[in-house]
Amino acid sequence: MHVCVLGGGVVGVTTAYFLAREGHRVTVVEQHPEAGVETSFANGGQLSYSYVAPLAGPSALHHLPAWLLSKTAPLLFRPRLSLAQWTWCMQFLRHCTTDRSRQTTVEMLLLGAYSKAVMNDVMLDEGIDFAHSKSGKLVVYRDPVEFEGAKRQMEFQAKFGAEQSALDAKACVLAEPALYAVGDKLAGGILTPSEDAGDCYLFTRELGRVAKEKYGVDFLFNNRVHGLIREGGKVVAVRTDSGDVNADLYVLALGNGSSELAADLGIRLPMYPLKGYSLTVPVEEAHQAPALSVTDLHHKIVYAKLGQHLRIAGMVDMTPTDSHVDAARIELLRSQAAATMPNAGDYSGAQVWTGARPATPDSKPLLGKTNLSNLHLNTGHGALGFTLACASAKLVADTLCGRSPALDLAPYQLAGRNVRRDYRKLGSPNLALN
Repeated sequence: MHVCVLGGGVVGVTTAYFLAREGHRVTVVEQHPEAGVETSFANGGQLSYSYVAPLAGPSALHHLPAWLLSKTAPLLFRPRLSLAQWTWCMQFLRHCTTDRSRQTTVEMLLLGAYSKAVMNDVMLDEGIDFAHSKSGKLVVYRDPVEFEGAKRQMEFQAKFGAEQSALDAKACVLAEPALYAVGDKLAGGILTPSEDAGDCYLFTRELGRVAKEKYGVDFLFNNRVHGLIREGGKVVAVRTDSGDVNADLYVLALGNGSSELAADLGIRLPMYPLKGYSLTVPVEEAHQAPALSVTDLHHKIVYAKLGQHLRIAGMVDMTPTDSHVDAARIELLRSQAAATMPNAGDYSGAQVWTGARPATPDSKPLLGKTNLSNLHLNTGHGALGFTLACASAKLVADTLCGRSPALDLAPYQLAGRNVRRDYRKLGSPNLALN
């Protein structure tokens, strides 16, 4: 069977890898000269398998008025005359209830747990180097009310297998001394020892190399996708710069580019790009970079040490999707990071990057079948593309190969994804890998 995967980011490459391991002929179409150089290139670097609470929740409603009125807020909204933007916003607000947020949290916890198991399998099988570390993750809170809410969330997640502990401010600094400058500003933190970190670009590049050299995946780089050719209820070809590519099955893993391509086929994907920024800061021996992966929830900034660099990423800008770097937002990110961890690295030598996360209103990715018999989705992962790539790819590959996936895909499929389910009855994932 010939499968064409559209998109060469971490999600597309991981999908191609699992399909090729099954013996299928796989072609990846990617517009850039190499894999992983767009949204996957310089993201936060955190593998947050147990910290997957959706952006949409009751706390978001509490903060929205202040965020919308402030130019220095972690969430920046620039309204446009865009039906897609306003539709996404209305859907987001509908998911900001406690019940919906809890259901989504459980569904994402199951996906995260499975993704960690699959990632471990990939690392064992392929031995790729991507600055991976079993660092653990500390989420720190500056608002006592938010910290109390986080402790309640921790207790809720514990019912579904998440192993976390609450730390007071002093214990946060003891656990991560790089936070010494803000110890008196912290209300507390949630520590998850099982979380990892790694360089998403290196992972994508190295897994792509393995997929090509070991399993025969054909990468068509420098090829922009111009459209999918449909006949009846199926796709018969994808139109690219170098001509049409014919395959038996197609997987749409283009991130933000998925929406327009699907819309041309009459398929509406509930996605919108949320722009973020990152700094990659050199770390030398004299610096005090964090050993733990850290999230400063107040500023929505994450820190992850990747080899001899510290990745600092954050902010959510609902703005146009171009690659323009907003100097004011970068300076805000730099100043807030330097105030939080003043000796974490050489901030003057930071490499600047911006990218747009392909986000759904409920934070769940879009996986599996569409109304076209041979077109499948693996897109819409938001800020969790690196974290969930292995699970998403394995689930989609198993489905395409006619096997029952380890998790029920219904909560993540386009059809019926908004069905209300009793999250208290959702079980643990079957971690046995096929």
